[in-house]
Amino acid sequence: MGRIALTRVECVCLAALVLLALLTIIVPLLARRDPLAIGDVLSLRLVPPFATDSRGDFHLLGTDRFGRDLFVRMMLAGRLSLAVGVIGSIAAAAVGTLVGAIAAWQGGITDGMSMAIADALLAIPRLVLLLVCAALWQPGLTTVVVVLIATGWMGVARLVRGEVLGVRAQPYVDAATALGARPRRVLLRHALPNALGPAIVATTLGVGNAILLESGLSFLGLGIQPPQPSWGNMIAGGRDLIVAAPWVAIAPGVALIATVLACTLLGDSLRDRLAGESGATLRDRA
Repeated sequence: MGRIALTRVECVCLAALVLLALLTIIVPLLARRDPLAIGDVLSLRLVPPFATDSRGDFHLLGTDRFGRDLFVRMMLAGRLSLAVGVIGSIAAAAVGTLVGAIAAWQGGITDGMSMAIADALLAIPRLVLLLVCAALWQPGLTTVVVVLIATGWMGVARLVRGEVLGVRAQPYVDAATALGARPRRVLLRHALPNALGPAIVATTLGVGNAILLESGLSFLGLGIQPPQPSWGNMIAGGRDLIVAAPWVAIAPGVALIATVLACTLLGDSLRDRLAGESGATLRDRA
């Protein structure tokens, strides 16, 4: 089995994401103060970055309006954002894979109804669906994850359906059927594993999109609620301090941009790699 060589872009993106994941776990555990508690506001509020407060504690990114360490809160928020992005994207991809595979394998009215529902939901902007769903239920972590799943499965379902239809026409599927394998076994053991490439790429791209959407909902007050930190509500909490204390909003904004950019570049690189492998396979068959 050949060794997969990572490109420079993939190495940088993976290293950035791994480093961020480690920091989100380690930094809140090592914090000397509770990042959710409000301390001595008068002496600790809006300490600038790389400065020491009146108690002698060093703050890498400064403090917010309530005297809480911004770096610790940003890493705690990153833990939530990464969890929401990964769980929401993977769960949405799982639902989309299931719907797309069943629709392609069953055909007929099952295929028609499934794709009609997917097309109807795709015709509505996802942000509008997110805002409607988030407004109907109580804001919180569970609501955000459920909403991301409910509004993110359609594109993956379309991709998997097309791939399963192509795989279904391959000779090895007919051979497995001729040998007496049940249709469910043929789908799960032969057709579906060979159709998951585009779904994996779409899931990788969807992580960054899910993080961005979660931050947008939290910024609007429909996602993670204070005092629980999220990059979105941290940016919202610092927007009126953009002149007096710009670090309060800029720090989580930079973390959000860097994370989404790393996920997007990694997904784009995987998509290019998959396209190259598909082209090489077609040339070999020719």
